[in-house]
Amino acid sequence: MTPVRGLVLALGLCLAQGAFAQEIDRSPRPPVNPRLVGAVLLAQPTGDLQSQAEALAPSAVVSAGADAGPPDAVARSLRPMPRPEALTTRLAGLKAASNAPGLDLSGREPDNEVDLAAIPPPTRKEERKKRREKASMAGSVCGVSAIKGEPIARISSKVSGCGVEDPVRVTSVAGVRLSQAATVDCSIAKALNSWVDEVAQPAFDGRLVELQVAAHYICRSRNNVKGARISEHGKGRAIDISAFILSNGKVLTVAQDYNRLLRRIYKAGCGYFRTTLGPGSDGYHEDHFHFDTSARSGGAYCR
Repeated sequence: MTPVRGLVLALGLCLAQGAFAQEIDRSPRPPVNPRLVGAVLLAQPTGDLQSQAEALAPSAVVSAGADAGPPDAVARSLRPMPRPEALTTRLAGLKAASNAPGLDLSGREPDNEVDLAAIPPPTRKEERKKRREKASMAGSVCGVSAIKGEPIARISSKVSGCGVEDPVRVTSVAGVRLSQAATVDCSIAKALNSWVDEVAQPAFDGRLVELQVAAHYICRSRNNVKGARISEHGKGRAIDISAFILSNGKVLTVAQDYNRLLRRIYKAGCGYFRTTLGPGSDGYHEDHFHFDTSARSGGAYCR
């Protein structure tokens, strides 16, 4: 074969391959069906609609099948197409919902979330206050921080009328200690606490440190008279005070120091207790104050 003949054959082969490739490009291709893509996107509840459309486009092209248009449909599908009305409505609804309180479709972290690390720790003053409040209730009874003592078991008795359903053993009231732990119920404990705090302590200019307790719970008749009714002491609702001890060590007894000051605080007890008995009342209380919270009907009995 001469060189010229070989060159002609090579040139003819190249022309044939180019014509074959051009023929393949003219073969019809299934176009993208915008209506199908829009329908698929409308079925998606949330997410990036543009990325979903791009991900679904190949499958939509394959599924077009019988809906394929004329040969120039591929060229038309590359042009910007108007957004279907249904899709526009759907997007508007999602945008409005994303601005609703409590709903965020953006996938971002909420801006109003509480950052626990940003909350400052309690100050020393706040911590001291909490410790004081906790400490003030330590050892308290009857739900009053100023009444110190302990609850004890129910007191029963073979004697009808005696006993205490919910007794407590009180050691101090309103910051004033008792000479002996008094077994009473909460009604008398609260009344005594209020009387000491609002009457007795102010009368002694805050110098009262101890109450001398002459009697508390004991199952006996009134005034120890045989055949008489059960005393309020036998029900845990009474306490007897015989003396007042001050911070300087001075002791004021009811028997020997029933002066104007003691008379004043005794009379004021009528507003706190249901019964008050003292010197001159009945001959049985010349050396002490008897206070009780009896359940008798009518008003207070103060003598």
